[in-house]
Amino acid sequence: MNEEIMKEDTGTHDPSLPESPETPLKETVSTFRLVATLAVAGALAGLLIVLVNQHTKPIIDKYKAEQLKIAVYEVLPGVERYSTYYLVNDRLSLNIPEGNKDSDYRRIYVGYDILDEVSGIAISRGESGFQDVVQIIFGFNPTTGKLSGMKVLDSKETPGLGDKIFKDMAFVKQFFAGPETPLIGVKIGAGKGKPNEIDTITGATISSKVVIDIINHALEEWRPVIDRGIPKAPVVSKFEETKQ
Repeated sequence: MNEEIMKEDTGTHDPSLPESPETPLKETVSTFRLVATLAVAGALAGLLIVLVNQHTKPIIDKYKAEQLKIAVYEVLPGVERYSTYYLVNDRLSLNIPEGNKDSDYRRIYVGYDILDEVSGIAISRGESGFQDVVQIIFGFNPTTGKLSGMKVLDSKETPGLGDKIFKDMAFVKQFFAGPETPLIGVKIGAGKGKPNEIDTITGATISSKVVIDIINHALEEWRPVIDRGIPKAPVVSKFEETKQ
């Protein structure tokens, strides 16, 4: 009998049966708590973005303004100063209507020589390229219609191919050689010697033709406005930029 009691107390164990694993306790997470956490994290991230933007935007804008100034003098070689003109009611103006932002108006940059005569005009324009928008600035003489230079301000064209529009100096120098307008893009060696021909870049024909199209389209748009007259800019003006 004692043996039967001991068997009941100790029980029996079949080693062929697997042991039952302990079941972990599941913690119930409140849906409200989860949503609140995400909302707070999103708000903090948004605030951080705003603060960073407020800090960096003036710096970026100042840098862009300085680069634009350099570019204007680059595409208008020989000018002593330039003034910014805005398109207001289809005419050029040194001023914009009171209460408006200058960023709402298209503009051009008129360069003056040492005798304070108009020496050239710089125009900035962007159009879609092979990959993204190509932004350039170019200078031309409104009297002769000839170009005086071209500079790519922004481009995300394919590295090694499309980026040749600003890395291939043979292509870039053509715009500083005084070609007549409107421009015509031709394959290298296929030109007829016309004064308005621009050799396109082998392997980057689309990107190089985009540059040519931007210039032609900009002149189509601005020449009628310029022909209506350029108001004389005072020698000293807050709209004026001079070499330093």
